[in-house]
Amino acid sequence: MAGGSWSHVVARALVRPLVGGPVTPNHLTTARLATGIAACAAFAVGTRGWDIVAGVVWVISALLDRADGELARLGGTSSKWGHAYDYYTDVAVNGLFFVAIGFGLRHGALGAWTIAMGLIAGITVAAASIWSELLEQRRADGVKAYEGFGGFDFDDVMYLFAPVAWLGWLLPLLAGAAIGGPVFALVTWIRLRRTA
Repeated sequence: MAGGSWSHVVARALVRPLVGGPVTPNHLTTARLATGIAACAAFAVGTRGWDIVAGVVWVISALLDRADGELARLGGTSSKWGHAYDYYTDVAVNGLFFVAIGFGLRHGALGAWTIAMGLIAGITVAAASIWSELLEQRRADGVKAYEGFGGFDFDDVMYLFAPVAWLGWLLPLLAGAAIGGPVFALVTWIRLRRTA
């Protein structure tokens, strides 16, 4: 869709009043980092009540992930440092999410195995993100490493983590990520190697 995904359109509308004001894109990135860590801490508790709270905070964090870049573009304040800060914040928070839910599920059916699963998923999702960024930098056409569809970016899937938590489906999500994360990382690494 023109102008980015649906989440970009929503974020753009929300930050438009901030253009030219005292709030900078880096303020929003810092808020994204703080809310992302807070959501992960709540997920790590591993109780139904905290999972519900974590899901709410996670949605706010995911929206802030879009908002910082939109504010930078609208206000003409994009910078290399700001992009790097935003990017590495996203990599860290998204990887930490899986580590946190693995820790939170440790008292369930799979016991401490969920901690190992969370580490595998978190590390490989972070690695795939870093390799995707490198792949995009090597391409001259500006095309993303993984294109979205229907007005949704590939990483908009992060918004679904909240309803998954609310429905009590974190264990299937973690199991899928512990398998899919390494596969995704491997495919991305192979694609990156082919561009070298």
